[in-house]
Amino acid sequence: MTDDEIDALAQGFCACALPKERWTHHAHFATALWLIRTRPDVQPERDMPDMIRRYNESVGGVNSDSSGYHETITLASLHMARRLLAGLPDDVTPATAYSALMCSPLKNKEWPFSYWSRDLLMASPARLTWVEPDIRPLPA
Repeated sequence: MTDDEIDALAQGFCACALPKERWTHHAHFATALWLIRTRPDVQPERDMPDMIRRYNESVGGVNSDSSGYHETITLASLHMARRLLAGLPDDVTPATAYSALMCSPLKNKEWPFSYWSRDLLMASPARLTWVEPDIRPLPA
């Protein structure tokens, strides 16, 4: 994905104009990296939850205890995106960061199950609030 493609994707998400079928696992990470790298006015850990909820509702989704926004996965993904960025040059572009992420285990949407059991992560409490991993801690 190029910087221009990531920019268009992320801006479409922010404007709630991105088609629902384009809001994939990879799009979540591309948007997170874009927000971290290019939007100093946005604090992703604080702002992205409401951004995702708003986007979900704009495409007809419901944010509930069984669908829509997932707090633990969102915060864990942001943690892992920041960890990845910490190992790259400060001036890395979103496209270069995205390429690095796609060469890591994070490219697979099942990556959280290396840290959380499926039962715990898919339960309502993990969707609604942060729940600590029960298999192993996230890397520092």
